Amino acid sequence: MARADLLYELIQHGLAGEKASFRLAAEAICAEERAKQHVILAKKLEELLEQDSQSLETREVAPKPFGLRTLNGASLYQEINPSKRLTQLVLTETTVKICTEVIEEQMRSELLRSYGIEPRNKILLYGPPGNGKTSLAEAIANALMVPLYMVTYDTLIGAYLGETASNLAKLFEYAKTRQCVLFFDEFETLGKERGDRHETGEIKRVVSSLLMNIDALPSYVVVIAATNHEALLDIAAWRRFQVKIELGKPSIDDIQCWLTSFEKRMRFSFNIQLSNLAKRLLGRSYAEVEEFALSIYRQYILKGFITDTKALTKFRLNQDSSLSMH
Repeated sequence: MARADLLYELIQHGLAGEKASFRLAAEAICAEERAKQHVILAKKLEELLEQDSQSLETREVAPKPFGLRTLNGASLYQEINPSKRLTQLVLTETTVKICTEVIEEQMRSELLRSYGIEPRNKILLYGPPGNGKTSLAEAIANALMVPLYMVTYDTLIGAYLGETASNLAKLFEYAKTRQCVLFFDEFETLGKERGDRHETGEIKRVVSSLLMNIDALPSYVVVIAATNHEALLDIAAWRRFQVKIELGKPSIDDIQCWLTSFEKRMRFSFNIQLSNLAKRLLGRSYAEVEEFALSIYRQYILKGFITDTKALTKFRLNQDSSLSMH
């Protein structure tokens, strides 16, 4: 059975003749039924909506919102087909356990709902940049087999009073019609502390709007926020998230594990003891370790796969040491 608020919206918009809003409510019901594994019902409802679209070609109605856009035509999000997997990432045992639990809750949501409990769907990832927050969001979307919608701030944040809050409302209304992962990178851009005396009233209204929209999200929409500056977040925004995961810089063991995986994936060897190499790379983020490895692999390809990779690795280490001293 669809949620009462969705049924209410459906009837309300239908009676008022608000075609676009009616479709949004109907699509939200479809998404919820599919999330509950009511595949046959969801398919029949989707077929009805599709038939309705085809029969109304000559009428002036709002199109299905497959490309949600601002008034000037810019998209509010970038859709990503997730390809990364949890098993490909170097994560702590605790992080893997937490993510696996959330994924299982989503996949078995019908069982939880039969006991009056909703699955967790609000995740906050925090820590220094370059340590896998975006990759983890993609891996969660991949495990759930849903698209990843990455919010684009340059179009979301408007120049006029109230425009940002209006765009936020459009974005969340659209997300409700899909099973998806809605991803906010650099979340502090929107979720700033409202007590900051340097911020304007408009920013405070945006934060309030953001929090209300997050609260209203159905549990089949997983919202993931990532921030490098968790101290800047509004305390109420911090509390909205049921799951909080810190992704810090990798340890020596983490780096060695990543390098081992890289060698296996690329069928390549640095020809140097990885434990020693990991020690030299300690203090770097995963993104920096990856760029280090790729810079060597690029040269290996360009030199025809016959060069001494140990010499390439040592040269790059010495080059990086020289650059860091200037």
